[in-house]
Amino acid sequence: MDYQALKAETEQKTAQTLEVLQGEYAGLRTGRASVHLLDGIRVPVYGSEMPINQVATVSTPDTQTLSVTVWDISNAPAVEKAIRDSGLGLNPMTAGGVIRLNLPPLTEERRRELTKVAGKYAEEAKISMRNIRQDAMGKIKRAVTDKEISEDDQHKFEEDLQKVFEKRGAEVDAMAKQKETDIMSV
Repeated sequence: MDYQALKAETEQKTAQTLEVLQGEYAGLRTGRASVHLLDGIRVPVYGSEMPINQVATVSTPDTQTLSVTVWDISNAPAVEKAIRDSGLGLNPMTAGGVIRLNLPPLTEERRRELTKVAGKYAEEAKISMRNIRQDAMGKIKRAVTDKEISEDDQHKFEEDLQKVFEKRGAEVDAMAKQKETDIMSV
């Protein structure tokens, strides 16, 4: 068994989990306009669904406004409909190929709901990491069963991997805490 390859694979998978969590957090509203707020929106154009950033430029002229400049003006109604139907609670206003989105300030109740969503995302990331950990530990146990490594090596490898998971878990907690602070700050 190649422990270094297993550890590298584990670190890569946990890093990907953190990237997914970061992406999910980028789409959560914090009361300030963010170009990443619209990242998850897909627009039905040219016979397929495309991410909004492939049919328009998203910018933030100020902290409470998003501006979406559609490259092909004939796609503006489809982009506007996709934003309206996205479930983000945004009301687009179209003027030619430019769609403006005014982000109303978040209410206290809505902020609390968003912190719960952020917590759910963090918990999903932790579950993903537990699954990665379980898989890696299972590979180590199989290597002992198959007499590829000794029990001493097993304990050493397991302790080493546990440190990786503790570090990544702390990163998830820090990201969750930061996002909650961002959402709750007025």
